[in-house]
Amino acid sequence: MVVAERLLELRRSVCDANLALQAHGLVIFTWGNVSAIERSSGLVVIKPSGVGYDELSPEKMVVVDLNGQVVEGDLNPSSDTPTHVEIYKKLEVEAIAHTHSTWATTFAQLGMDIPALGTTHADHFYGPIPCTREMTSDEIADKYEENTGRVINELFEDRDPSQMPGVLVRGHGPFVWGKSLSAVIYNSVVLEYVARMAHNVLSVNPSASPLPQELLDRHFLRKNGAGRYYGQVEG
Repeated sequence: MVVAERLLELRRSVCDANLALQAHGLVIFTWGNVSAIERSSGLVVIKPSGVGYDELSPEKMVVVDLNGQVVEGDLNPSSDTPTHVEIYKKLEVEAIAHTHSTWATTFAQLGMDIPALGTTHADHFYGPIPCTREMTSDEIADKYEENTGRVINELFEDRDPSQMPGVLVRGHGPFVWGKSLSAVIYNSVVLEYVARMAHNVLSVNPSASPLPQELLDRHFLRKNGAGRYYGQVEG
């Protein structure tokens, strides 16, 4: 009963999160999706495939297991479901968003990391936001979406996903995650914002230097580190 109640709550929250992507101008038409996982059962709630944002409702959200099989729902889950599932299997995150937002997708199409050029970036992402390697012909031909998740996970063999809550898939677009649905929307908005600033800086000066490590450390850790002092820190 507890799991059923949690899934019902997640259907509502995942629907709201998908609508929040649209409200923030990060998606148009059907270009994007948000999911969340109920860890005790290993079940994932995700947007249905090809359904416009003005048609979404909690009842239309789809529940799948970690094999990508539909457990609840009358519609097909997002075509990106295997990518979300692979990330959930590997990374300790609770929600994932994928968009084709303009500025982040521009860097993905260039096959470029988003460099940490300023303190706004450093407050949220601990270093350059990485872009995945080019996928092989075999990876594209067979289990493409699943392999997209695996290519993302490759980058996090030696990275902490809480310090780098997003990635660019080469030629495709950003995937962003967090410990909650509100965090994943926030991180999606911030990623798009810093991508736009980085693009503007590099348009003026393609040789612009990244932040020195000590300034990157100061800004990220004062907000996210064990000794953080930004905001109203409890205890």
